[in-house]
Amino acid sequence: MSNSITTLFKIQYPIIQAGMIWNSGWRLASASSNSGILGLIGAGSMYPNVLRDHIQKCKKATDKPFGVNVPMLYPNIEEIMQIIVDEGVKIVFTSAGNPKSWTGWLKERGVTVVHVVSSVKFAMKAQEAGVDAVVAEGFEAGGHNGREESTTFTLIPMVREALEIPLIAAGGIATGQGMLAAMVLGADGVQVGSRFVASQESSAHQAFKDEVVKAKEGATQLTLKELAPVRLIKNKFYNDVAELYKSSPTVDDLKDLLGRARAKRGMFEGDLEEGELEIGQIAGLIHDIKPVAVIVEDMLAEYYRAKQQVNSFF
Repeated sequence: MSNSITTLFKIQYPIIQAGMIWNSGWRLASASSNSGILGLIGAGSMYPNVLRDHIQKCKKATDKPFGVNVPMLYPNIEEIMQIIVDEGVKIVFTSAGNPKSWTGWLKERGVTVVHVVSSVKFAMKAQEAGVDAVVAEGFEAGGHNGREESTTFTLIPMVREALEIPLIAAGGIATGQGMLAAMVLGADGVQVGSRFVASQESSAHQAFKDEVVKAKEGATQLTLKELAPVRLIKNKFYNDVAELYKSSPTVDDLKDLLGRARAKRGMFEGDLEEGELEIGQIAGLIHDIKPVAVIVEDMLAEYYRAKQQVNSFF
């Protein structure tokens, strides 16, 4: 399966394992890369020295390409970027910030840069900044999300119409059928997050993985839009947020309730009551926890079956 994405990243299949905070450590990234897709380490939950350790362990665990996802609101961003370059990582996905901030600096050092966006407007800004590809992420996605609330089904063809560089679809994709649908709509590849949370190699707490598997339709909701929109499984913390909204809270009120380390408490430490449990709407289609290699095999088999089924329609 060869196209602009497999060529850009030197991978076998046009699938990217999303770099998610508290879920995407070196084990997940290396297992993904070893399966023929692009693995990403999620730097958003790592101190600089921790990120360096994960990069070094990933290099020992795979000889295939892998990258690092960097939210640009990171407080130690300069140190993080320098570590990435020093360790010889050649692929960086940036998010949550202005792509002009680091794209030129990274590309001057031989790094392939991809930026994550949630709208046509920001996709165009990323292209103007010189990125090599764009991830367009729909409203269905887990974790922090765009304020536009554009669904993947509408976002991808609109971005494709405006964009000249390779396009990666994200948000609500966990199956081969979803992958085929995204590519029919104009994507050159897909980024998959939630499905890999429920993998054996994910660094998420087992209790969180089990909660993802238990999730049904309607189990998640986007909230905290005044801070940074985030899609969460509905638990006690989510209910506390919903109750606070009844009193027309200020931004400071929301910050006080959120506090610190909610995401770590939920996803990494397994506190299913007081933690942030970030996952996409597609969790309703995730029914088991599997090794990454099996997840990739399943997606590819589903993709080819769906393609044959579509061909039979005509």
